[in-house]
Amino acid sequence: MRKPRLTDPLRRPLFRRLAATYAVNELGDWMGIVALSVLVFDRTDSAFATAGLFLGTRFLPALLAPALVARVELPQPRFALPVIYCGEAAAFGGLALLADDFSLAGVIVLAALDGALALSGRALTRAVVARLLEPAGELRAGNAILNVAFTGGAAAGPAIAGLVVAGFGVQTALLLDAASFYAIAVILLTAGPLPEVEPDPSDFRRRLRAGFAYIRHNKTLRRLLTAQGAAFVFFAAVLPIEVIYAKQTLGAGDAGYGLLLASWGVGMVLGSIVFAASRRTPLPTLLFFSTLAVGAGYLGMAAAPSLAAACIAAALGGSGNGVQWVSAISAVQELTAERMQARVMSVLESIGAALPGVGFLLGGLVATNRSPRAAFVIAGVGVLAIVAIATPLLGRKWPANDGKERPDVLDAGDEIMVELIAAEVLPSPDRRPLT
Repeated sequence: MRKPRLTDPLRRPLFRRLAATYAVNELGDWMGIVALSVLVFDRTDSAFATAGLFLGTRFLPALLAPALVARVELPQPRFALPVIYCGEAAAFGGLALLADDFSLAGVIVLAALDGALALSGRALTRAVVARLLEPAGELRAGNAILNVAFTGGAAAGPAIAGLVVAGFGVQTALLLDAASFYAIAVILLTAGPLPEVEPDPSDFRRRLRAGFAYIRHNKTLRRLLTAQGAAFVFFAAVLPIEVIYAKQTLGAGDAGYGLLLASWGVGMVLGSIVFAASRRTPLPTLLFFSTLAVGAGYLGMAAAPSLAAACIAAALGGSGNGVQWVSAISAVQELTAERMQARVMSVLESIGAALPGVGFLLGGLVATNRSPRAAFVIAGVGVLAIVAIATPLLGRKWPANDGKERPDVLDAGDEIMVELIAAEVLPSPDRRPLT
């Protein structure tokens, strides 16, 4: 039997289209973030207003996304996904109009709507990819490819967005963003039928409640989502104070701040390559060591005496970041029944959008009352503490696929176990599908 290769998912035309839309979506998200940040700050000259924008684009959508996914998972994905992306395009078209006739409330409302649609689109895309690739044992390879697209967009997106905004203006950037989402909709609409799970005929409220009940009764999945949510708090704690750390603590200036961010971005790209090359490494091991790398990177930045040392530590943390998120996604998919993929992924996406807001507040308070270095210490120690607590709580064996599809998936007696670091060697990907 031929061993699966990393490039196998790319042999599927549908996956190639999904991967292309995922990459374009990431670039579009950065275009929107940069353009809207510039627009709000230029028109208000208020850090508080800019913070309100980020609250609207992250926290509010996180509250809306699970309910929205419960509504849109019933229609065929071939039509549901293009409608979502057309909605995003319309939202950015409206934001482009507000660039001339500015209204802070209007910008925040439209940005929140776009954020909810973006989270729902990513969750539904991940569910479609799982349905397409998991039966052939190619899901982990597919996730690796999507992760390369994601980290590449995260590394290049801010630079491209900054050039477009500086060269052509905020309104042009927002209109280009709208056009990119229309292009995604066309790519998906002309892709042909997308795989779908057997639809649940109940109304969306029951589907929404069933999704939360599924998580509540699957102890391992619940604990993994809780640990990831706690990790997000500390992952994000340093983000608001990185500019202060670079310019004041290290005395590196604007160029040094840019170099620090670039070092983290390069690390993320390297991490995505590591994940792609580590298909035989059990997911628990990848989760364990990648999370440790993020924590160690933060502690290294806290102790760094110079910009060069801080950049090395940032590259270490970024490489962990590039492995950790995709490993968490794969782990959640591994633990989730096929018919619950979209709803559970929407919860994970919402956690990733909402919990960093708590981290922003934590990091800002520590930096204000102590110092930026203290914020990095708190973040690093917090990440390592989560690893120490979560590893024994999550169990000793990686879950097998059996039991995910039984009708009584909510029976607590049939719970499956997962760990952050493996206790034994697992079957290789050519004998059992790994996510």
